[in-house]
Amino acid sequence: MARREKKSRSKGSAGNNRKTGEDFLHQNKQKKEVHETDSGLQYLVVDEQTGTKPAIYDTVKIHQRALLLDGKILEDTYRQNQPDEVKIEELIEGLQEGLPMMSVGSRYKFWVPADLAWGRKGTGNKIPPNAVLCFDIRLVQIC
Repeated sequence: MARREKKSRSKGSAGNNRKTGEDFLHQNKQKKEVHETDSGLQYLVVDEQTGTKPAIYDTVKIHQRALLLDGKILEDTYRQNQPDEVKIEELIEGLQEGLPMMSVGSRYKFWVPADLAWGRKGTGNKIPPNAVLCFDIRLVQIC
């Protein structure tokens, strides 16, 4: 019986996360400086540079601060002063879409809907189900 109760709470949490995320994204896209793609990815250009943009199969170095909507930091390479080297094709769908929009040196903020991130499952204890994720990313280099 305890197992069922836990399952119910988990489903309730997922539903609450979805509603909170949808409400946030609806309010956020009302801001004139926030753009939204056809997929629902939202972004704000913080610092735009001109130059080369990566392709989906490129490996890039990025600084990133990843947060949940409640402000919980998931990762912060700015604080560590050590950019991540990542293959774009291995990232969540929202970042696969967002990073190729950026030129080297640019800094964007992305709000990634759950459907473009880890969706209904989340990632265990770190990212809850149906979580909207916030990313502050600077594209440092295309490797």
